Amino acid sequence: MPNIVSKFDPSIPLDKAHTIPASWYFDRDLHEMERRTVFAGWQAVSRTDQLIEPGSFLTIEVAGEPLVVLRDEAGLLRAFHNVCRHRAAVVVPEPCGKLDKLRCRYHGWTYDLQGRLRGLPEFDGVCNFPKEENGLVALAVETWGPTVWVHPQPAKTKLSEFLKPFISMCGQLKLEQLRWAGRREYDIDCNWKVYVDNFLDGGYHVNTVHPALAGVLDYSKYRTDLFEQCSVQVSPLVSGNDSGTTAVRKGDNAYYWWFFPNFMINVYEDVMDTNLVLPLGPERCRVIFDFYFASQGDDFTQKSIDVADRVQDEDMTICSEVQRGLHSRTYDTGRYSVKREAGVHHFHRLLHQTLSQYG
Repeated sequence: MPNIVSKFDPSIPLDKAHTIPASWYFDRDLHEMERRTVFAGWQAVSRTDQLIEPGSFLTIEVAGEPLVVLRDEAGLLRAFHNVCRHRAAVVVPEPCGKLDKLRCRYHGWTYDLQGRLRGLPEFDGVCNFPKEENGLVALAVETWGPTVWVHPQPAKTKLSEFLKPFISMCGQLKLEQLRWAGRREYDIDCNWKVYVDNFLDGGYHVNTVHPALAGVLDYSKYRTDLFEQCSVQVSPLVSGNDSGTTAVRKGDNAYYWWFFPNFMINVYEDVMDTNLVLPLGPERCRVIFDFYFASQGDDFTQKSIDVADRVQDEDMTICSEVQRGLHSRTYDTGRYSVKREAGVHHFHRLLHQTLSQYG
């Protein structure tokens, strides 16, 4: 096991444990380890409504890995590493659209929508090159609700098993009534784990960083439930104040789900948003929010997205400040709040478990 990974001991209980060391948030070698281990499990990559018709596609880069997801001529969903087998050029540079083949613009190698290599100009005379073995490298791909997920083949577990704790409660949340209404993207000057830590801290920062949101949550009853590969933070909602947040965050409870390593689902009554956190390097990340609503007027939808945008601005500011502080020579590790930060400790233990597989 690389020495940097051994600096965190996952066997120490929460009340005695120290957090992962500061170097985990900016070390380039650890960032490379994460690319090959942490981000080699199930990854949410798109919405299902982006891939309706045969030939529709989108591209995304997950921890430095270019991917393309598409519907083939028969309507089957497929996913590939978006890398030509000749000289590693990106085959499909466009973010989305429709196509009937995948043609690399570098040397013109062409693949069909099943990823099979069909055309390779001026390649006569090359020995020991089985064309049928040099198609695009495929990934396992599955859908849940409005989301599309991929996994390097073979997938260790089915997506339904990975999402099982969340799926088991979907019926009571009536998520099938929700429809996509908009997307926001944010680039943040912090390591992706700083953002996840902030999400998982059991509401610890809500009163100080999100004063409007604090007026909606019953903080005294805020709890975190842990599962094998995910967790959920649950808080009763309160009403009766005049904040704009109260007007668009209704229902009995707020549910803040997190799935290892980088996907979140926030659920209120008639409102859901998904958050995908993508590393852009050791000290930058991008967060992609997709917003879903039941039958609501445009005014309600816009106000709700505005509330989320304000909360995100507050989180971006504090996460950027934390990233700068992690470089201080006075800081290496911190301690966990036993009452609030079980979710953060759970995340750090899963990180250690996954990174330990690096060889």
